[in-house]
Amino acid sequence: ESENYRIDINTAYPRRGRMIPLTSIYSVTIRNDSVFSQLPYFGRAYSIPYGGGQGLMFNAPIDQYTMAMGKRGAAKINFTAKSPEDQFRFRITIYSNGSSSIDVDMQNRESISFSGDLILPE
Repeated sequence: ESENYRIDINTAYPRRGRMIPLTSIYSVTIRNDSVFSQLPYFGRAYSIPYGGGQGLMFNAPIDQYTMAMGKRGAAKINFTAKSPEDQFRFRITIYSNGSSSIDVDMQNRESISFSGDLILPE
């Protein structure tokens, strides 16, 4: 509810192919009214800048942030954000044990999912 948290990502699930265990540090941070996305991208791009662009590595203001408690105490969070090269729709589910799943839909790229763990600030 604080809108101030981080999710450390440990696995990526591209739409095509197998799940990818991540060995580097990736995360999504929500702070006040902004998202700080440091996520890898694996998948098909439809329209991107020359050289590949930034993908899911961006900081942007959050639009239309909603949070609702689902079954079994899971928090369901939805919001949109826009970077200079794409528009993103995030759907985050945070379970009662702190594990999380993230689905990201984009206009110019194929959607992708991630799983990780919730980290709350001190």
